[in-house]
Amino acid sequence: MVNTTLSNAPVRSPFEGHATGNRPNATGQVGVQLTAGMLPSVTLISTWISGLPALLDALTTVFGDTVPQRIGKTTRTEFGLLARSGPEEFLLVGDDHGDRSTLLRATVGADTGSVTDLSHARCRIHIEGPQCRTVLNKLFALDLRESVFAIGDIAMSGTHHVPSTLHRLDTDAFDLYVFSTYAYDQLASVLDAAQEYGVALQPG
Repeated sequence: MVNTTLSNAPVRSPFEGHATGNRPNATGQVGVQLTAGMLPSVTLISTWISGLPALLDALTTVFGDTVPQRIGKTTRTEFGLLARSGPEEFLLVGDDHGDRSTLLRATVGADTGSVTDLSHARCRIHIEGPQCRTVLNKLFALDLRESVFAIGDIAMSGTHHVPSTLHRLDTDAFDLYVFSTYAYDQLASVLDAAQEYGVALQPG
């Protein structure tokens, strides 16, 4: 008999332990709002250099003409946010717990590339507010001007040598995708950087 106790147990958020609520600065202001939580579905689709044309053809079969052609670009699909996260890889972030891996493996065969479920390994920190870019500039070596980093784009970066991915949602709104293993400490870094402007943290 298979023991399903662990598989049915609720997954503990790696952000657990951070106190939620408002933390105004010395003047009583809150210039940054944060939300931190798990992601329902994350799938990595990758290939090798010579396999890229076949992978693009396979993804077009699934997503149509919406497949991002340039690194750092994203598009909204019926299955979630599809991002061109590298030269030979894509990241699909779903809005629900639907099984994207089985769907994609039906089209992306082993001779074309690989499909990896990363839902357990990625979390999201959402940051917005009038001071959010100032906070992010403390932590990431990125040019956050919209002329360079456009709304909808993603950029690979990191804090303290820990990689992460930043997704620009609006002028002053970003999603930060982080590794679950380092999520607690990365949120602590963002909270610390935001404290002088006042920060509010809510669960995701």
